Amino acid sequence: MRRRLIVLRPEPGNAATCAAIRAGGVEAVALPLFEVRPVPWEAPDPAGFDALVLTSANAVRHAGPQLVRYGGLPVVTVGAATARAAEAAGLAVAAMGEGDAADLPPMLASIGAERPLHLTGRDHRGLGLGETVVVYASEPDDPAPGALAVLEGSTALIHSARAGARLATLASAAGLGRATIAVAAISPAALRAAGEGWRAATAAPVPRDDALIAAALSIDRPDGGRDKVP
Repeated sequence: MRRRLIVLRPEPGNAATCAAIRAGGVEAVALPLFEVRPVPWEAPDPAGFDALVLTSANAVRHAGPQLVRYGGLPVVTVGAATARAAEAAGLAVAAMGEGDAADLPPMLASIGAERPLHLTGRDHRGLGLGETVVVYASEPDDPAPGALAVLEGSTALIHSARAGARLATLASAAGLGRATIAVAAISPAALRAAGEGWRAATAAPVPRDDALIAAALSIDRPDGGRDKVP
């Protein structure tokens, strides 16, 4: 039996993931555990940089009007969604990686960039590259009373290590049985953050939304991925 998939990521990504799942004929339920909000920031002088690094479309959405100051810099992104958001904002994408932040050094080298500016979220992974400025934050968003019950008998999609850890905490606080819930994570790190004891657990082979959905659907196939960690 194919179980419904529960999407935990914040909006607007939640709606996009749910739409992709439903397009494949599978039930999807939105249960965001975080809300993304802009934070005040001061835009450094663009003359001090030779590239703009974006690792999330949220940086584009929440940077505000100051983002236009960097319209003359070549942009290096991680993920197609981030690249699309940057182009829609009028930025020039010079290089795009499909994996994660580990792809950035060779991409920056490919365009000769040595002084990048990274616009990112408050809970970010340090890249050790250029200057980093926080422009948004993902704040915990408490589900409505009883909303977590939908997790039982379902498969939860975990898009980050923070989401994995929060799912584990909320499930325990609500008295939900982990043995009734399957989890699929966008990376091994996100899966580890969720802890153990789930009905089934798997991680996507690459950190992309389509790969995560495929991993979640694989759990209930006869050859599905129980307790797989790439």
